[in-house]
Amino acid sequence: MSPTLAVLLVYSVLMAALGLWIGRRVRATGDFFIAGRTLGPGLIFATFLAANIGAGATVNAASLAYRDGISAWWWNASAGIGSLIFAFSVGPRLWRESVEHGDLTLGDFIERRYDRTLRGVVAVLIWVGTLHILASQLQGIATVLAVAAGMSKLAGCIAGAAIVSIYFVAGGLLSTAYVNLVQLVIKLVGFALVTPIAMALAGGWSAITADPSRLDLFAGGTPQSGWRLLFFLAPAFIVSPGLVQKALGARNTQAIRTGVAFNGVALIIFAAVPTIIGLSARTLFPDIPRDLAFATMAAALPPFLGGLALAAVFSAEASAADAVLLMVATSASKDLYRGFVKPDASDRETLLVARAAAVIGGAFGVGLAMMHETILQTISTFYSLLIVTLFVPVVGGLYGGGRGRRQGLATLAGVPILVLVHFGTNGAGYGAITPTIAGVLGSGVAFLVATRDGGYGGNGTSFNSETRRNGDTRIRR
Repeated sequence: MSPTLAVLLVYSVLMAALGLWIGRRVRATGDFFIAGRTLGPGLIFATFLAANIGAGATVNAASLAYRDGISAWWWNASAGIGSLIFAFSVGPRLWRESVEHGDLTLGDFIERRYDRTLRGVVAVLIWVGTLHILASQLQGIATVLAVAAGMSKLAGCIAGAAIVSIYFVAGGLLSTAYVNLVQLVIKLVGFALVTPIAMALAGGWSAITADPSRLDLFAGGTPQSGWRLLFFLAPAFIVSPGLVQKALGARNTQAIRTGVAFNGVALIIFAAVPTIIGLSARTLFPDIPRDLAFATMAAALPPFLGGLALAAVFSAEASAADAVLLMVATSASKDLYRGFVKPDASDRETLLVARAAAVIGGAFGVGLAMMHETILQTISTFYSLLIVTLFVPVVGGLYGGGRGRRQGLATLAGVPILVLVHFGTNGAGYGAITPTIAGVLGSGVAFLVATRDGGYGGNGTSFNSETRRNGDTRIRR
């Protein structure tokens, strides 16, 4: 057994053990889904940043740098910009409403603002998209285990799904928040040590940037590259159910603003890390598959540093995967099971369904990981569906007076538009109008038409008279 594999095995056991230990404190759905609203700014920062530095932020960003150059910086920078918007707008506002109305999930908000039908449709669509993002994280874990132990893609995906499922199922958001803190330390220490050494091995900054064509920050000819990533990624970090779920676990709005904002700044700074590693890999290994750029570069380092780099990547994929399992568990138990199958289900029964859904979701994630060839292909499916399904109903509900069945169902118009534009243009869109942007625009127009023609969807109730809680102060809007 190689030293690197031994380190990864010990690390995996420690993550699972910590999750099981923290999970002993979970007794109800409030603990599992929102950690009893006990997370301060430090844990909010850690659990957000740990979730956001996943397969896309590491393996895929490095592969983009390998292909396109420094414009890969936009992948993580776009996520950081979206996080900053969430920190000072959507996040605190959703938290205040959730406290006032007892919401435990984003689905609770959607049903209360619109209706149960939209909640069910959104839950199904999110399940489809969410399982793709889980698959991308498992693909990332598999690349690490392939380099460290020569494991097959299938074996690596199964091992990753098992490890993450153990500590998530034990305690939901409460256990993952503490495991994420440990994972974040490993990531930051690992990347801080590895990045300058990787660049030095490749000959320094002048060597990895010798090709002038790779120095254009705004390069990239597809919707998933260069500056266009801002429109592809930032909206997802404003309405992602997994990130919303973590924010609802905050103890107050200040914890959200502080924790999520620092997470956004950290992502913008971190964006340089996979970019440098991808450029270094291109210089040293010009003929490898680009998805292996990060792992191959780590394997070229001295044994200790290589093991630390792979542990950091392993942490990145695992922490992002547990955020996905949180989305899967809440959608299945709260939105679908308790919403449609058995509305009078007990708290204990709902918790059991959530845990079972996480295990089943992990199995489906393995299957999808085997179907897709690249991480970028897998992630793109999720982000596109997530943005088109949720952006307009969430933002319209919070800021546009969205309320009622008609408005809610109208926002689904963007989904068929996304599909038609994607397949009609082979994913290219029409100039600056990518398939995702076309879908959002379609949802927005439909929402505005429904608002003009049908007001609040026929229920005659204005949302502006409600009261909400902000910390210890009640505010009337």
